[in-house]
Amino acid sequence: MRKPVGSLVGIILAGMATLCVTPRPAAAQDANVQRNPIILHAERQGVSAPLRDIIRNTPPAPMEFHQIMEPGRVRSPITSGVPDPVEQRAKLPALPSLFELNFAGIGQGDYGYNDYFPVPDTNGAAGSTQYVQFINDDFAIFDKSTGALISGPTPAMDLWAGLGGTCAQPYQGDIVAKYDQMANRWVMTQFEFESEPYMFCVAVSQSDDATGAYYLYELSFGENFPDYPKISVWPDAYYATVNNFESNGDFAAEACALDRTAMLTGGAMSAQCFMNSDEASWLPSDLDGYTAPPSGEPAFFVDLYDSTDLHLFKFHVDFTNPNNTTFTGPTAITVASYSEACEGGACIPQPSPGDELDSLGDRLMFRLAYRNFTTHESLLVSHSVTPSNGQASAARWYEIQNANVTPVINQQGTFANSKAALWMPSIASDSAGNFAMGFSGSSSSIVPGIAVTGRLASDPLGSMRPLQIMKEGIGVEEYYRWGDYSDMEIDPVDDCTFWYTTEYVKTTNPTGNNWNTQIANFKIPGCS
Repeated sequence: MRKPVGSLVGIILAGMATLCVTPRPAAAQDANVQRNPIILHAERQGVSAPLRDIIRNTPPAPMEFHQIMEPGRVRSPITSGVPDPVEQRAKLPALPSLFELNFAGIGQGDYGYNDYFPVPDTNGAAGSTQYVQFINDDFAIFDKSTGALISGPTPAMDLWAGLGGTCAQPYQGDIVAKYDQMANRWVMTQFEFESEPYMFCVAVSQSDDATGAYYLYELSFGENFPDYPKISVWPDAYYATVNNFESNGDFAAEACALDRTAMLTGGAMSAQCFMNSDEASWLPSDLDGYTAPPSGEPAFFVDLYDSTDLHLFKFHVDFTNPNNTTFTGPTAITVASYSEACEGGACIPQPSPGDELDSLGDRLMFRLAYRNFTTHESLLVSHSVTPSNGQASAARWYEIQNANVTPVINQQGTFANSKAALWMPSIASDSAGNFAMGFSGSSSSIVPGIAVTGRLASDPLGSMRPLQIMKEGIGVEEYYRWGDYSDMEIDPVDDCTFWYTTEYVKTTNPTGNNWNTQIANFKIPGCS
């Protein structure tokens, strides 16, 4: 059974013996097909005022540092005991200098911001004219053409202020921003962790302007805490995944389909969910590009399972008749043998006096990027593994094809560097079939910085071009947490420009709440 360390606050609940948890009902199973989903309805829903007005009229929230406790390991690490068989050794020519915009995101001292979470959980998305970056509990909106700040940083609770309830209170986290290019809308989610019942908060914009009004929703997960949530865009639903923790530390991976059609018009929203206690940290397939999946195709969910397999599941939802909803899997997808970076824990080196950093090598990294090339469908995903070159970590990546019939690995590779550990990767593709992957890099003599790599569609399978530095690190992190994820997205307008954001540190500070983030965009030659 795979049980990772929870992100942010999940397993702090394990020590709270006063909680009394009533398990949620398990879905009925028939072989590899689950039926009878758990059905949730919005506890609250409402409509916000235009976000620009809320920001203008709301005083800044007080900033206080949240010290997050983490447990010991809760499962055995995945180790293969053999050298990485797909570690890239061929050296390809470098791509031309990539970066167009390269500017500061939210972080200590930037835009008047003071960090008060130990990790940023950095992610962001590009819309038609704006880029929205979310970090734990706060967000900012930037002009996509110039990188200029439009608004923020703004506490996330301001977005849900018109809803009332716990979503509009402090103590949120793991916020995710997505852009629905099929409807030209923004989708924002977060969890609330102050008190039970624990809430999952969702906001869907009424237009492509992120500073406009939103439809607001609040889903209750009861006494179980929905940790490490991820959200994706799919034609028939917004799909969310969580690690659903009980107070004793037991958990089940949970996948939910949120009624996208209802939410786009502010209608009554419901969700249908399935749980599986043998899996962890599912990623839902997230649509890139303007070619939708074939009609009726289910959403896909993938996680790490053992040292030679990924597990894939398929979610078919029917909001009209839940009796037709199914969750099918797992299908094992054989991959090249690997060992988790740092056995899933913290071993990423930094110069003194920095702590060894968290690898999060026990899970796939955000996102599971889906693209329909019409000739084939592609899923891209990545994670951190132990390379053969003596460094603590390298970026392993996969392209999965034919997921709806017989999924196969079309190509895979481990991108390593002889001078630094590379970890916390995120990968995506453009409309020409080029790939881009970003990650953090660090060693005992190199402070943590940000770099990207890429490949042309015509390059040899499994290979990436030499990395390019996006942001040199300046300081070291004296607290072991890092990430918890980064985010490579594709621009919805030209379907060629990549946007990447993740963490670095400007100034060494022993309190651990001193991180910064960077945002950059770039194109790979051959996409138009």
